[in-house]
Amino acid sequence: MIVIGITGTIGSGKGTIVEYLVQKRGFRHYSVREYLLEIIRKAGMPENRDSMTAVGNALRAAHSASFITDELYKRALQEGCNAVIESVRAEGEVLSLRQKPHFYLFAVDADRKCRYERVHLRGSETDHISFETFVANEEREFRSTDPNRQNLERCIQLADYRFRNDGTMEELFGQVESVMREIEGKESVPAVPYVRPSWDEYFMEIANTVAKRATCDRGRSGCVVVKDRQILVTGYVGSPVGMPHCDEMGHQLKQMVHEDGTVTTHCTRTVHAEQNAICQAAKRGISLEGATLYCRMTPCRTCAMMIINCGIRRVVCEMKYHAGAESEEMFRHAGISLEFMHDEVLQYAKQ
Repeated sequence: MIVIGITGTIGSGKGTIVEYLVQKRGFRHYSVREYLLEIIRKAGMPENRDSMTAVGNALRAAHSASFITDELYKRALQEGCNAVIESVRAEGEVLSLRQKPHFYLFAVDADRKCRYERVHLRGSETDHISFETFVANEEREFRSTDPNRQNLERCIQLADYRFRNDGTMEELFGQVESVMREIEGKESVPAVPYVRPSWDEYFMEIANTVAKRATCDRGRSGCVVVKDRQILVTGYVGSPVGMPHCDEMGHQLKQMVHEDGTVTTHCTRTVHAEQNAICQAAKRGISLEGATLYCRMTPCRTCAMMIINCGIRRVVCEMKYHAGAESEEMFRHAGISLEFMHDEVLQYAKQ
């Protein structure tokens, strides 16, 4: 998505560039002028440049210097297509739009006499004015020290690309087309190809989804047991059937001192995800012989013994448990492959 802002002097050809982008390039048009006229008509105000200037300045002062163009940018974003915003007139609008991705500001100017003739021929509701009024309007909008007010001079200075429109429309279109090709060259960054997750990533993500059913906030972990890339059974941390859950009654905690001197605190109310998965398989007569188990961290000693005895041959953990050395040693003796997807060591339940 490319968003182009148009700024420039009165009658310089801003609308002509917009028309080109819409008709030749398929851009969607968003107009500050029309936005202000909607408000003016609802308020019953005269449809002239004085009203538009007053309403525009009032909106910017009440909200922010970039309020109007920010609102139009939001509309463009919702549509999700290339857009052109006409016309950017305040420095604050430019500074805000520059913070948004894929934005470019065009500025256009032309000889003043030529521009007045164009405005006179255009004959819109705001264009029935004398040359003297035309000049006065432009001088009033051309410079200001207040970022909330119109400052065409500063906006033109800040433009990414500037165009002169003293010749034919074909010459102006040639300038615009050349710039558009340059912009498209900048924007045509090769898309990052989609990479499918590996089977281990796929099943680990499922295990993490299963974990959302866990009923103990000290360790909402889940487990998936798979064979031949088919899920056999799942399990998550929770109390035995019919007993109250930690989320309802609180925790029953007990400390354990490990051989390496590490002290951990465990909740004795819950059954671990691996244990629940193996129990579910036993209840349903599902053999886990030769299966792979996916879980969040290194299984505890009890879980490791159950994994070994039920015939699971491979265990994949998202990360290491800081007190899992005993289980790792048991898996090595039993010939069970233990793999970790990340090097991170989980300090869960450490005291």
